[in-house]
Amino acid sequence: MEKEGFGARLKHAWNAFINQDPNRRMDNFSGGGSGYSSRPDRPRLFVSNERSIISAIYTRLAIDVANSEIRHIRLDEKGRYQADMVSGLNECLTVEANIDQAAQHFRRDMALTMFDIGHIAVVPVDTTLNPELSGGYDINTMRVGRVIEWFPQHVRVNVYNERNGRREDVLLEKKVVAIVENPLYAVMNEPNSTLQRLIRKLNLLDTVDESSASGKLDILLQLPYVVKSDQRRQQAEQRTKDIEFQLKGSTYGVAYVDGTEKVTQLNRPVENTIMKHVEYLVDMLYSQLGLTPEVMNGTADEAAMLNYYNRTIEPILNAIVEGMRRTFLTKTARTQGQTIDHFHDPLKLVPLSAIAEIADKLGRNEVVSSNEIRNWIGLKPSSDAKADQLRNSNMPQKDLGVSPTDGANVVPFQKTASSVENN
Repeated sequence: MEKEGFGARLKHAWNAFINQDPNRRMDNFSGGGSGYSSRPDRPRLFVSNERSIISAIYTRLAIDVANSEIRHIRLDEKGRYQADMVSGLNECLTVEANIDQAAQHFRRDMALTMFDIGHIAVVPVDTTLNPELSGGYDINTMRVGRVIEWFPQHVRVNVYNERNGRREDVLLEKKVVAIVENPLYAVMNEPNSTLQRLIRKLNLLDTVDESSASGKLDILLQLPYVVKSDQRRQQAEQRTKDIEFQLKGSTYGVAYVDGTEKVTQLNRPVENTIMKHVEYLVDMLYSQLGLTPEVMNGTADEAAMLNYYNRTIEPILNAIVEGMRRTFLTKTARTQGQTIDHFHDPLKLVPLSAIAEIADKLGRNEVVSSNEIRNWIGLKPSSDAKADQLRNSNMPQKDLGVSPTDGANVVPFQKTASSVENN
């Protein structure tokens, strides 16, 4: 390719700050919508969930759900994975769901919204055909919405409209929208569930903390007379107001009392059982969700993570893919071998020392090829044709006429009369 001259490069050069059209207005590019200082399409948690430990649990679960891939695939005649489908739906699930969200961000949005309100509605926003009239449509963009009203055949969904930058309510048929309910709804979203009880206890604990840190003195003033009559009670109230006025008007918070008066300070922590109840509910919630403190802080071993994935993450992913599968794929497509499934890399938690032993066993038993093993450890595929074949390098390869290599010695394999008889 010929190098362009300096003048040609200067002619075609472009800079985002220099090459600005002076007649350009933001109104022409906002699509008639509004501008925001933060992302308007981002899922917002309820205040009670966002200000407590619950948001940390939601975020941890949502990130682990998003780490698994969801793909539109084709199965062979025996129901095994064959290849990825080339479709707009698979593009949404693996690359870009919409103009604002990549595939992993979209999966995290689905999980976070599901945990917060108990269900989600995956809405196909842009399709090739009208999904209410034809089942042979393909999906170009999709969004996560919230069902705000239920009808026998329809649902009213609150979803973000990227054309005007606002969340809007749309009425859609149930057969068009993939409605997914949280499989842990009874634990997380029921009014009297463990998580909701924990939220209420945390709110009470926050109230007690705010009260103890509100700047009150919490003192008792003992007067030199008995406060029983109304007149004495009025004198006592007036005396306390005088002390409050002195403290409020003093620069350093100094007030005086009579020599016969006695002041007792109560500014000390008051014992209550709320914190014990919170700790008990946290432990119960962890056990019901399949979580452990080690999973939350990242120190769990392989067995604990496997149990966590099988009991918590996989049921959530199964609910999502089943909802999409029955809505976005027609019966004809399913009979043709099309499906939507989730994929998790089981070797992410395996240390490199164990991968070597696993690779040796799978390679000798001709389960995986050399290039597949190289992909696990981050190496480039080998250009050798044998690297893509399922073969045991420790056994004689009759088609190549060589015996297994031992060190640097390569011994030709020749058929003898005894070997022919043994075969």
